[in-house]
Amino acid sequence: MTRTIQTVKLVLLALAILAGHGLREGARAEPALETATVAGGCFWCVESDFHRVEGVVDITVGFTGGTVANPSYAQVVRGGTGHLEAAEITFDPRVISYDRILHLFFRSVDPLDAGGQFCDRGHHYTTAIFTHSPAQRASAERAAAAASAELGRPVVTPIRDAAPFWPAEAYHQGYHRSSEIILTRFGPLTKAAAYKRYRASCGRDARVRALWGPAAPFAGG
Repeated sequence: MTRTIQTVKLVLLALAILAGHGLREGARAEPALETATVAGGCFWCVESDFHRVEGVVDITVGFTGGTVANPSYAQVVRGGTGHLEAAEITFDPRVISYDRILHLFFRSVDPLDAGGQFCDRGHHYTTAIFTHSPAQRASAERAAAAASAELGRPVVTPIRDAAPFWPAEAYHQGYHRSSEIILTRFGPLTKAAAYKRYRASCGRDARVRALWGPAAPFAGG
């Protein structure tokens, strides 16, 4: 009886070891999520655009590229922090590639404008790509070259190394789809409705369509 119990224990131990090995193999086979950090003018618009892209898992809007730790939205808008409004796009590389995200990004902005984006003017509204690795930098350089060739003019969107990213206040996260009521110059509106009014009045989609034509993936709001 004792020998039988020992045999059963050995078999169970072997099965546990094999199961653990299988789990480790499965974990190694599971690709990690990746991050793309881009600045494309108003971060509400970047979030709205990429929120509808298959393979994008999460988006956080915030600030990066400056010298002030954990800045507020008011500080960045006033100027002097060096930060840009930006978005951290978390994506599944099994579904969408970093190359594809940058392709979409360039065609959702005006990369010829060094003074801001659309109606939003100033340094903190300018475009940029913040790369997290040499491979991302090489991809960004290819994407910029392709955009320049398509437009027939050099793009001014800089490619920068990733810097500390500071999430914006909760008020700004998911703005384009929020049902929270706020007071606007048009009266009480949901954030989602206010966002649509802002986007239309800012001329973003009109300019993107003028630049990219049918290649503009998000023009239309």
